[in-house]
Amino acid sequence: MSASGVQRTAVAFALFAALWWFSVPADPPVRFCGFHWLTGRPCPLCGLTRALFALAKGNWTQAVQFNALSPLAFAMLFALFWEGRMRAWLWKGGVAAFAVYGVLRICLPAYLT
Repeated sequence: MSASGVQRTAVAFALFAALWWFSVPADPPVRFCGFHWLTGRPCPLCGLTRALFALAKGNWTQAVQFNALSPLAFAMLFALFWEGRMRAWLWKGGVAAFAVYGVLRICLPAYLT
């Protein structure tokens, strides 16, 4: 493994360890989402921070409750440390999935929140 590969692996491990070690509240007292502040509706990324922390701890059910696409986002985040076509394919598909999810989440908030 090359030196850059070792560095990428170390950074990915450190990121996973930080997500596993720290916790965020399940119901934050303040929401930092500008879209949510303006409209009162969740954006496609609302709940994703809490979901990533839950996924790192193995709480899949809780993570999907925070954001339905959190497993995809988790894979996309760690794909940043890969090389090759798989990363590009995952990111293109992931961005498209979040776009569709965002439209549905805005239009059908009672079902997708």
